[in-house]
Amino acid sequence: MAGNLSLDDLKKSVASGEIDTVLLCIVDMQGRLMGKRFLGHHFVNSGFAETHCCNYLLATDLEMGTPDGFASTNWESGYGDYIMKPDMATLRVVPWLEATAMVLCDVLDHHENPIPHSPRAMLKKQLAKLETMGFDSIMATELEFFIFEQSFDEIRKSGFRELNPISGYNEDYHIFQTTKEEHIMRPIRNHLYAAGIPVEGTKGEAEAGQEELNIKYAEALDTADNHSIAKHAIKEIAWQQGHAVTFLPKWDHARVGSSSHVHQSLWKDGKPAFYDANDKLGMSDLMKTYMAGMLKYAPDYMYFLAPYINSYKRFQKGTFAPTRAIWSVDNRTAGFRLCAAGSTSVRVECRIPGSDMNPYLAMAAMLAAGIKGIEENLTLPAPTVGDAYQGDGAEIPQNLRGAMATLSGSAMLREAFGDDVVTHYTRAAEWELEEFDRVVTDWEIARGFERA
Repeated sequence: MAGNLSLDDLKKSVASGEIDTVLLCIVDMQGRLMGKRFLGHHFVNSGFAETHCCNYLLATDLEMGTPDGFASTNWESGYGDYIMKPDMATLRVVPWLEATAMVLCDVLDHHENPIPHSPRAMLKKQLAKLETMGFDSIMATELEFFIFEQSFDEIRKSGFRELNPISGYNEDYHIFQTTKEEHIMRPIRNHLYAAGIPVEGTKGEAEAGQEELNIKYAEALDTADNHSIAKHAIKEIAWQQGHAVTFLPKWDHARVGSSSHVHQSLWKDGKPAFYDANDKLGMSDLMKTYMAGMLKYAPDYMYFLAPYINSYKRFQKGTFAPTRAIWSVDNRTAGFRLCAAGSTSVRVECRIPGSDMNPYLAMAAMLAAGIKGIEENLTLPAPTVGDAYQGDGAEIPQNLRGAMATLSGSAMLREAFGDDVVTHYTRAAEWELEEFDRVVTDWEIARGFERA
């Protein structure tokens, strides 16, 4: 499901005063919505025209800094403009904001060509290749996050030390405990649904104050759009209710981490191409080669599943966060889980990504690996049985430095995205490490201040 607002409806709503503001948004490298607010009358009267943004928006970090070392934009070139071209198929109302609509934009250069390292363009490129092979990609993502007693401002002013989850104990599937959070979660579900996001429901997750939002599967680009808008909405709606939320994968070493599992399958002519009734698990040969590609190249695209220092803190044994790129049948200890075995709904769930992933980048990278598996006609190894934390082999990079190295050296990703794109994101990983390496942490001080 794409946007839920037609151009005619927008014109009527602006004329009546029902809508007076239109958000034009791009998705940045971190998966955040960036853009401008337009007066509704201006947007309509301009013929839904494109606008501009500074090109540093696709070469910045979480702090909105301007790191050096990017070829696409820098001080020497003067930080010029990109074109923000509205994708009117994504036009929708924003029910949690007064009199507001939103449209997502593609990022183009001055010749109307897509910017290659734009997350939305990277996903579109893989989908276009898949289309030439005769397939559509159907995906779904899960969003896990924590809700806190305090507001964003209160936590920030405390130096991010007063972190108290909104509930007092593990609320996994817990109806009574999550009832206490309905003043936040009910508006999230209902507002997102009213915005055209096909929300299925929410549930308590396996820690105090941890929730999960589930959105119905859709074509891959719609899924990424839905994920990004939902993540943005969760933050805004929680803020409206006086609470903070975080999608940081591991905000406390003693707490469970937050993931963002990605379910995926390929379809052909409106039918699931991953299904074969003659296979005991219902897996087609196509699915087996696709999954084999995902497994073989998992180290290559690890950065796109876990892009920050903190992303790797959740990969620990016995935490439901995987440590190996192996697959299993309905087994949550493996990096890749076969779901709905034997049915037409058979699919693979990648359990590696954390809640901080950029869905466009993660999905594009996994598609590239799966497509390569099909092209190479790879053989899928036998599924792992039992505790996947036990055993050796098929380890994924355990830190950002390792993921940066496998990203930079990936011939598969350079072929799929281009050398410039891989170099661009390698620099983003390198900058994150440089920033971390120069900071003295609280852990170092507490550990060594007196005893060193």
